[in-house]
Amino acid sequence: MTDVTSSKSSRRPHHWRHDLIELAGLFTAVVVADTIAKTIVKGPDGPYLLVFSAIALVATAAFHTWWARRHGHASHAPPAGDTGGHPTPETMTAPAPPAGTTLWRMRTTVEDTPGSLAALCTALARLGVDILTLQTHPLGDGTVDEFLLRAPADLSAQALARETAAAGGRDTWTERADAHDLVDTPTRVLGLATRTALDAAELPLSLRRLLGRCTLHSVPAVSLTGRPTGEQAPVEGVLEETVMRLRDPHGGTLIIERPYLRFTPTEFARARALVELDARLGPRVPRSQDVLTLPEGNEITVRRADQRDLAAARAMHDRCSARTLGLRYHGPVGDADRYLDHLLSPRFGRTLAVQTASGRLVALGHLLWDGDETEVALLVEDDWQRRGIGSELLGRLVAMAEETGCDSVYAVTQSSNTGMVAAMRGLNLPLDYQIEEGTLVVTARLDPAPRPARTPWEQSPEGARRAER
Repeated sequence: MTDVTSSKSSRRPHHWRHDLIELAGLFTAVVVADTIAKTIVKGPDGPYLLVFSAIALVATAAFHTWWARRHGHASHAPPAGDTGGHPTPETMTAPAPPAGTTLWRMRTTVEDTPGSLAALCTALARLGVDILTLQTHPLGDGTVDEFLLRAPADLSAQALARETAAAGGRDTWTERADAHDLVDTPTRVLGLATRTALDAAELPLSLRRLLGRCTLHSVPAVSLTGRPTGEQAPVEGVLEETVMRLRDPHGGTLIIERPYLRFTPTEFARARALVELDARLGPRVPRSQDVLTLPEGNEITVRRADQRDLAAARAMHDRCSARTLGLRYHGPVGDADRYLDHLLSPRFGRTLAVQTASGRLVALGHLLWDGDETEVALLVEDDWQRRGIGSELLGRLVAMAEETGCDSVYAVTQSSNTGMVAAMRGLNLPLDYQIEEGTLVVTARLDPAPRPARTPWEQSPEGARRAER
């Protein structure tokens, strides 16, 4: 379809029936005029009457033509914005988004009175701000309105907050937004519920995405030494302005903190609903697994693990040397088993397990949620070290961290643990090193840009990706 409407299509269509009727009317008029003229001419003043009639007829026709031209265009002209049914470039092309704009998330509290929201919207309109989405959170002393705004690029957060306060808003908070915030809230909540339903380890991540930038701690009811911690939130949970306390379905308490912004009862109800969903579904992990072939031909399987693998993990501990356990747990070797139940819990992160063709567990890799940071840890049984298993697990754990939006991961080890240091270097990521009292902390900054592909080993019959040396 062209952008310009053709002149032929803009003309009014003619039909042969209209032409035939007009021609018949013309012949009838000629016959009637001829009869009248002959009758008038035979009278005493016939010629004069005929002349005056012709003049009157001409004047009437001229007046009718002038009237039709003056009022016909006005009556048939399309209203503003209407093209009379013909497409134009304006109607065929959607308007482009305005240039030089910035997305903002803004939350402010207004009085729960008629017209308070209208006054705020009017103030935003005067600033040239477009309201993309709006959520309301009722409070006892007002209403918290949460906006997603598209504002002119030269409008600062201070100016936006100042005009909001002048329109009746208080406790205003603003933050830069991005394209991910354009998803409406019901769709986002349903997506988080789906992820939580598929994987128990997703609950902490889903709570973070639901509530924004917050810190989440999972405090068990019993410490690693077997002593009660005293942390057991009531079933209904507790909301204390910037802190939520929810009962963990696996025991203990989930503590969520957001110091920069108070939680609303609506957010508290949504968080409780996610936790209740997790409790009803019980233990669950994705059952997908990859079969890899080592250089010497042995096949191994990499899969997700949880607390149901506790017995197999303890058996692997028994086969590991004291040095291997010491490098992993940085403490007395006899206490190693105490950490396993904590590490395998999906509440604290994700665990990958490597098992042989006979089903023996020979390696574990952990991605642990540590507040708002993320830790990676590896343990490979002595007889299976230096075969690329550690590097394979570490690469997969880092990929998981990137998928969850983590900015960095860190590993705590010793400077003598050359295998772990080499595996971290093999990630091809920027690394930071910090040594404190003989303990080495290696932090890898995750890069969202694609990294060079690693060279895989020969494909196994199952078509799974091979581990690398």
